[in-house]
Amino acid sequence: MTDLAPSETDAGTHAEGPFLFGGILNGEGGIRTIDWAEAQTWTGSAPGETLWLHLNRTHPETAGWLKGHLDLPGTIAALLTSEETRPRAVQTEKGLLTILRGINFNPGADREDMIAMQIWSAPGLVITLRRRRLQSPRDILGQLETGDGPKTADDLLTQLIEVMVGKIGLAIIDMNDRIDRLETLPDDSEAEPILKEISEIRRDCLALRRYMSPEHDALLEIGRTAPDWISDSNRLLIRESADRLKRFLDDLDVSKESAIVLQDDIDSRMAAQSNQTMYMLSIVAAIFLPLSFITGLLGINVGGMPGVDSGSAFWITVVLLVLLLALQLYVFRKLKWL
Repeated sequence: MTDLAPSETDAGTHAEGPFLFGGILNGEGGIRTIDWAEAQTWTGSAPGETLWLHLNRTHPETAGWLKGHLDLPGTIAALLTSEETRPRAVQTEKGLLTILRGINFNPGADREDMIAMQIWSAPGLVITLRRRRLQSPRDILGQLETGDGPKTADDLLTQLIEVMVGKIGLAIIDMNDRIDRLETLPDDSEAEPILKEISEIRRDCLALRRYMSPEHDALLEIGRTAPDWISDSNRLLIRESADRLKRFLDDLDVSKESAIVLQDDIDSRMAAQSNQTMYMLSIVAAIFLPLSFITGLLGINVGGMPGVDSGSAFWITVVLLVLLLALQLYVFRKLKWL
């Protein structure tokens, strides 16, 4: 299967069809990888086996293959290939449709730009579809290749949910670490880059919560009304994943509030610094205002100015101005302006 891995790296269509990777779970934690030709001839799993196909939902052949080969209703095939990827869970007589969103760990991508994955699951069959590369299916494929992966369709569905929810937790932990780091910065740190990062964190919180809330509701729906082919243990694990997602939502609220408090603190410090600067400028202006008035008055070019003919008048004026400055400083100190 290594020769098929490069198809996951591009956002376009696959040269051989919608196929990204696939295989048949042997029921013991392993997988036998198959190609697209074998997948197209698949007619049903043998007892204990599960077919797993990972497809590119943007390929023009995908919707037709889902309706024609798998005989899925048109509405289900449309949801599996739709650009409307709000998380949800839809149970039908033929299987369970689940739409989830996972963290975007692709290089250079924003993690809050979550990637949707549509899942069609039924006894002996799991189809996962995505538009952009998503790491979670690859993680589970790696487990299967080592013989330590899911054994049945409901195991695979449950592990997909657990891995995607777990990666959301990693993103939230990383966000909290960023907030903790910002809170420990010295008070004299430059405010502009800190405020920019806080704004990014707040946007991340809003974006994550936008998709995590309906995803939590979808997992609760699966846990409550799971089809009979999902085992009790997997139902419990799905409910536990929903509880973990609820805790992550609470953590997001705490992170958002922490970011707001930190931003308010920095805004307050900046306002205090600005007020202190304006206060000092006002004091300086108050000190030099009378001095400037006196020197300006003595500098007018009219007759009758005292001391014009005295050689010591300049130094007397300087001494008087120094005494006036000292008196002002004394008064300002007494008034606790300085």
